[in-house]
Amino acid sequence: MIGARTLKKKGTNCPNCGGPVEFRFGGTMVAVCEFCHSAIARGDREVELIGKVSDLVETDSVVRLGSTGKYRGKPFECIGRVQYQHAAGGYWDEWYLRLPGDRIAWLADAQGQLQLTFPRRIDRRISVPDFNAINLGDSISLGDTDLTVMEKGTATALTAQGEIPWEFRPGDDHVYVDLRGQDNWFATIEYDAPQKPDGKRSLAVGKTVSLADLHLDAPAVEPLASDSIRRVQAVQLNCPQCGGPLDLRTPDQTMRVGCPNCGALLDVNDGKLRVLKTLDDRLVKPSIPLGSVGRFQCRDKVSDHEFTLIGCMDRYAMYQGTAYPWREYLLHNPEIGFRWLVENDRHWSFVEPVTDGDFNHHFEYHQSLQYSGRSYRLYDRGRAYVRSCMGEFYWRVNQGDVVSTSDYISPPYMLSFEASKSGKTEELNISHGVYLTVDEVKAAFQLENLTRPWGVGPIQPSPAIHIGVWLAWVAFMAFITMMHVLGGVWFHAPGQAGPDPWMWFYAMIFVSVVPLGIMAYKYHFETQRWKDSDYSPYPTVET
Repeated sequence: MIGARTLKKKGTNCPNCGGPVEFRFGGTMVAVCEFCHSAIARGDREVELIGKVSDLVETDSVVRLGSTGKYRGKPFECIGRVQYQHAAGGYWDEWYLRLPGDRIAWLADAQGQLQLTFPRRIDRRISVPDFNAINLGDSISLGDTDLTVMEKGTATALTAQGEIPWEFRPGDDHVYVDLRGQDNWFATIEYDAPQKPDGKRSLAVGKTVSLADLHLDAPAVEPLASDSIRRVQAVQLNCPQCGGPLDLRTPDQTMRVGCPNCGALLDVNDGKLRVLKTLDDRLVKPSIPLGSVGRFQCRDKVSDHEFTLIGCMDRYAMYQGTAYPWREYLLHNPEIGFRWLVENDRHWSFVEPVTDGDFNHHFEYHQSLQYSGRSYRLYDRGRAYVRSCMGEFYWRVNQGDVVSTSDYISPPYMLSFEASKSGKTEELNISHGVYLTVDEVKAAFQLENLTRPWGVGPIQPSPAIHIGVWLAWVAFMAFITMMHVLGGVWFHAPGQAGPDPWMWFYAMIFVSVVPLGIMAYKYHFETQRWKDSDYSPYPTVET
């Protein structure tokens, strides 16, 4: 347990079922009864029954009630959690951590990303704008740190467990703004009354952390029975439209299912499937089967995680009346969450979310950006639409969903910005992709046949030319020139013309054919890369 002193527990009986309820820590305002799941507010002389919370949605979080660990040498214990439902349909957990001295922290676990934040007093150095005055991409100064607004919206406080340090009420709106910055800085601003300029607001600041940063121990207490309650009880269901089998690989987080048999788009609600619509006849035909398991070895790092391919979605962009399609595969790992594998004209890339970087609204106007020491050039801007989907998705995807996109390239890498809106929530997602060869994809999934691409991909790396080619070229040119000069000195007789300069000229052309051809090929390679871009740096390329 945390701290050497004895904790003075405050106990009462649940007003609903009479079971014992303890308020163990000084900052606790609400406790959830272990027996009837009633939320009980703490008072000095009496308790208030707030209401009964719903069952928790199991989200494969890396922590659970009673987990202990250390962050930067400071021990902590997980004593409660609140579960929120995003406007787009997904869920995330915010765990209430107690540190020495009854200090508190929050650990948010959303689709495998962990954000550890600590309450911070809003003082004169920090100017927190009104909720309605904030826009995606705005830069907000929090003292010595500038952060970028990545999400602004309203979620639902769905359910809770354990002890909570604020007056949690099931079904309340959770109005928030999320910000990110360099070195994985993360902050959340919460608004009690966003429509009022003088409404109460709170600030929590911290960082995006990894599982290793938390140094988690075994749970300090046995998990409650509610920990094992799942809204979706089965992983094998049948499509209510065609009766075909559906194998759900992430049943607790799945919000939408695209039936691979009939193309129906299904909504998941408490383990029951409801037909939303039948997608168009162009069913998704994935190059990699659903359920495939792969491990990637990218050129900049080796992934130690296995991913299961759980979903496949066809998207497209319109330009001058022509649709330009591509395909995105949703990958899942229980420990680190979701990643994407993108197939564009048979070119492949592995895509991960970006959790750090100094990005603000200026990216909408700049032709280039700097990220991780590399310069990225604008390749495309537009709107991306969902055409069809198959498999499982952790948000409520619909045919025709649209996002605004901006893509920057620095082969073999791509930096992508997607701005979307779901109900009252606006979100800016930044992702980073790295090019994969067909052989790398085949090796990852142990595939035998995978069609190789034609043409040049936007982030396909330019063919590498060994430095020996250029050294040999220079050596041959130097040798020919030296022989021409020495020949004039050694063999030139008085009254006779020296070595023929045209022979030297022709020899130089001969030894330059290969390197000049290589340079011409590399230039053609680059112009082909930009042939579909409106922002090509090559003026001779028609776009």
